[in-house]
Amino acid sequence: METREHSATAGPDVAPPVLTRIPARMDRLPWSRFHWLVVVALGITWIFDGLEVTLKGAISGVLQEPGTLHFTSAEIGSITSFYLAGAVSGSLIFGYLTDRLGRSLFFFVTLAVYLCGAFLTAFSWNLWSFILFRFITGMGIGGEYAAINSAIDELVPARLRGRIDLIVNGSYWIGAAIGAASTVILLDPAIFPVDVGWRVGFGVGAVLSLFILFLRRHVPESPRWLVIHGRSDEAERIVSGIEGQIEKETGATLEEPEETLAIHPRKSFGFGVIIRGMFTLYPKRSLLGLSLMVSQAFLYNAIFFTYALILTRFYHVPAGKTGLYLLPFALGNFCGPLVLGRFFDTIGRRQMIAGTYTVSALLLALTGYLFTVDLLTPFSQTALWTVIFFFASAAASSAYLTVSEIFPMETRALAIAFFYSLGTGAGGVVAPWLFGTLIGTGSRMAVFYGYLAAVVLMLAAAVIEIRIGVKAERISLEKVAEPLSAKK
Repeated sequence: METREHSATAGPDVAPPVLTRIPARMDRLPWSRFHWLVVVALGITWIFDGLEVTLKGAISGVLQEPGTLHFTSAEIGSITSFYLAGAVSGSLIFGYLTDRLGRSLFFFVTLAVYLCGAFLTAFSWNLWSFILFRFITGMGIGGEYAAINSAIDELVPARLRGRIDLIVNGSYWIGAAIGAASTVILLDPAIFPVDVGWRVGFGVGAVLSLFILFLRRHVPESPRWLVIHGRSDEAERIVSGIEGQIEKETGATLEEPEETLAIHPRKSFGFGVIIRGMFTLYPKRSLLGLSLMVSQAFLYNAIFFTYALILTRFYHVPAGKTGLYLLPFALGNFCGPLVLGRFFDTIGRRQMIAGTYTVSALLLALTGYLFTVDLLTPFSQTALWTVIFFFASAAASSAYLTVSEIFPMETRALAIAFFYSLGTGAGGVVAPWLFGTLIGTGSRMAVFYGYLAAVVLMLAAAVIEIRIGVKAERISLEKVAEPLSAKK
């Protein structure tokens, strides 16, 4: 239960302090059906993104055919840029609104935006309609990242937060694998006409999101968010309901934690307060988040968006078969967080983040060298990429985990959005352009220099993690970063 103390220092928008046990009560919960609901209903976002990005890449060739929308190569590139611009815009806009208005509202808003964008994409009739609808789809996906990651962190017990975040973020590659495999059917002219199959793919994504919208009705607002916004009674009802369900499910009575937190609730927090919380109070953490996000995004997008070019240009793999090489690549990416995730909660964040970044970098340097001296086949090249991203996927997921837990509650969604936007800008724009240019030279050494740039960024991020990384394993979010509302 919550108790109130009167304070002469409370301003007109600040209520008297509240002593709450809600964070401790949420963190001491055993894993239950409620937590599975949270993971499935909210974590599906990453699968959708993987499906969208992979499907769009796979149908690029089809969209250039006269029987479809007949885009040029330059127009295909512009579509990707607008999708990324939508993702950046959506993450920043919805990230700010999520911190201000609550997590649960934007569970539905962002998914509804994605649904509309994907559905409308299936009915595109020219370049500008396709660009507009992809921009809308990107806004939904970008907004989902901010709303969903912040909510998952606040609803999952502290002792499991690391592994759950990594597995959820790594599920992007389930979507990527589904997208790659589905093209075998969607792009087969014997099954679908050339201008129908790709439309069906986007339409299926929209239909699936309708089911997830229904499922999210059962996910409550974050009790932590409610408390700091002066809605303690509502937070109490939600937590008591969750506890009752778990006690009924397990047959055991939950012990009441002794730890309390004093909160000065406010109905809203100005943009200046949020920015100050991110950069004035925690400048080193901002540097940490920036280095982790940009380096992993550069590495990922450098290879993911150009792997088909490598296979066709240097190994002479037919363009129509490059999608099959993505399947083991995607498997390695998902298995990394799945296998290594628990060690981020047991061995520790700093050790595992620095370790996965370092191993990824060293393996990339070795692979780049073997590629340069022409000792690889398309199969061994793919096998090495798979091993690299077994570790790199855990590293990338840990970057999202880091920025979602090292800033105060009031800034969490916007922090995720901000660093996601920087990573998307650096990795989504610079890396594919750079590597596309290097591959275009036909020089293996030129490509190797690009790999070395990614190696340097990853190693630099590992060093920064070692120096200023935050100990967050098995620790309450409120101890990792004290809420701004806990300060008088």
